[in-house]
Amino acid sequence: MDRTLFETLVAEAVDALPPGLLETLDNVEIVVEDWPDRVTMRQAGIRHRTELLGFYHGVPRTHRTRSYTLVLPDKISIYRGPIQMRCETEEDVRTMVEHVLRHEIAHHFGISDDRLRDLGAY
Repeated sequence: MDRTLFETLVAEAVDALPPGLLETLDNVEIVVEDWPDRVTMRQAGIRHRTELLGFYHGVPRTHRTRSYTLVLPDKISIYRGPIQMRCETEEDVRTMVEHVLRHEIAHHFGISDDRLRDLGAY
């Protein structure tokens, strides 16, 4: 799948978010990257770049204080290479992108991986 189609699927996943959710994201940019970089892999505790599908770079809303001003936007990275490696069809990619996007948005709101497991999000 070429990058343009993948980016379109990500944009469609963003558009498909529940009404009002996108407006509640505060100072967040959603980007497509081909692969995670070494710093991100280290932060995620990942050894191989194929293991990481997405990553939230930033300060979760639950950890922001009044001094959270004049900062660059947080970033949600969706990694094209690892997602495509796990998927056979365009529909598989669409489903995976939607899942990863919602997962990373949960981190923006301060929901941990452990809590997501408890909620059955995995």
